[in-house]
Amino acid sequence: MSIDYRKITLDGLWHNNPALVQLLGLCPLLAVTSSVVNALSLGIASILVLTGSNLTVSLFRHFVPDAVRLPVFVMIIAAFVTSIELLMQAMTYELYQILGIFIPLIVTNCVIMGRADAFASKNPVSASLLDGFMMGLGFTAVLVLLGALREALGSGTLFADMHLLLGSWAESWKITLFNDYKGFLFAILPPGAFVGMGLLIALKNIIDQRLKERALSQAPQQEPGSSSKRVRVTG
Repeated sequence: MSIDYRKITLDGLWHNNPALVQLLGLCPLLAVTSSVVNALSLGIASILVLTGSNLTVSLFRHFVPDAVRLPVFVMIIAAFVTSIELLMQAMTYELYQILGIFIPLIVTNCVIMGRADAFASKNPVSASLLDGFMMGLGFTAVLVLLGALREALGSGTLFADMHLLLGSWAESWKITLFNDYKGFLFAILPPGAFVGMGLLIALKNIIDQRLKERALSQAPQQEPGSSSKRVRVTG
């Protein structure tokens, strides 16, 4: 069976996006997206865990009995999450403290368990690797968009504190959108995250509807009365 890498890519980024379409992993998505740096940090951690766990599950899929596959998948995912957690403690300790419990909770993220069981356990390594990366990339894109929206409305800035993730050279990345901005607390709190997420889902549905209408308008239309008819011409 041939592997449709284009379909896997588009599914992860758009058509079957884990946050906008499957609505999975919403707990950390809504909890930590109060700023771009928080959203990007959790997104990178999710990409690494998704890609690594999909790769490992696919490699060992023929050796894991169905009866114990879920406990095995959880152990594989937990091993990757622990590695990421220790790496963040060593390299970005302040950011690790800000994200708190949501880094260990990646183990319970439905996106990661869902892709391991539904895709990686049934497909070859290359397809599973691409699926994990694209699903993680699509999830991260939504995280960063929501983080940017909430940070802009809530604090009037963008890319603040990026040095916590990227080092001192990123301190100058901070953009102040509004001078003397008093802040909009609702955008920072969880209700603001729900509203922002709803707006992103609505925007995706509008874009999908426009694309569908454009495709229908560009499709070749059959003229009335032009349907083929069999005509007997011989006597």
